[in-house]
Amino acid sequence: MDLRIVEWLNSGVGRFAPWDAFMEAVMSDYLVPALSSLVLVGLWFSGGQAERYKNQLTTIYGVGGLGFANLGVALINISFFRDRPFVSHDLNGLFYEPTDSSFPANAAGVGFAIATAVFMRHRRMGLAMYGLAFLWAFGRVYAGVHYPTDILGGAALGAAGTFLAYACVCILPFVPRLVLRAARTVYIA
Repeated sequence: MDLRIVEWLNSGVGRFAPWDAFMEAVMSDYLVPALSSLVLVGLWFSGGQAERYKNQLTTIYGVGGLGFANLGVALINISFFRDRPFVSHDLNGLFYEPTDSSFPANAAGVGFAIATAVFMRHRRMGLAMYGLAFLWAFGRVYAGVHYPTDILGGAALGAAGTFLAYACVCILPFVPRLVLRAARTVYIA
């Protein structure tokens, strides 16, 4: 089933140049991470004093979730390697050919970790971030870089990583307070 979905989506590559150009931009290593980072930076500095503190916690959840998701991907990749779809099958290229394991999708982990953090505080903006993360992940399946189950695994790791970061902050609430106090002394919070 995984392969059939990839082959079906990838069969559209090369048929409509504007769509391919759009997908290349969306699935790149730059657009979604940059936009996600800008959202977190915007949250960090936005709102009144009480709201800004909550927004800064949201940023901490996002960055922590991103770290936990990347750790999860790295640990899984140590014990399990899955070839990318383009390695084993004749697919139309639209992206550079990564050499690391296809499962779980690190891009999905990153996108969904940040989207989950933003969604926890700002529902509408979080839904937009989920849409962006989905589009990023979809583009990678479309280009034959990942299987759908790679995306699901990465998305689950990203969301779980954010919930783990949230739990850590709940268990150790003094840590973000210390970080924010230190950041305020150098005028970055």
